[in-house]
Amino acid sequence: MSLTADDVNKIAHLARLGIDKQDVGAYANDLSGMLDLMIRMSEVNTDHVEPMAHPMDQAQRLRADEVTEINQREAFQVIAPQVEAGLYLVPKVIE
Repeated sequence: MSLTADDVNKIAHLARLGIDKQDVGAYANDLSGMLDLMIRMSEVNTDHVEPMAHPMDQAQRLRADEVTEINQREAFQVIAPQVEAGLYLVPKVIE
């Protein structure tokens, strides 16, 4: 797929990007190359390929889900400007 300078300018406008006029041709060439690569990749037969979460077949190391800090809620609420029923009160920002 080949993008024109007008296509690049329209994409830049929609994305609210400022592109120098002398760079438009290079962007058109680079973006066209990326789109061509995606088209070629979509044509690859992946019927017998199992989906993977990661290209390396490794188990993810997870830490134990245990409490490591003491509950300081009371101490933090004492210094808060406004608290009610254990909740922090904040100014209304949306009408």
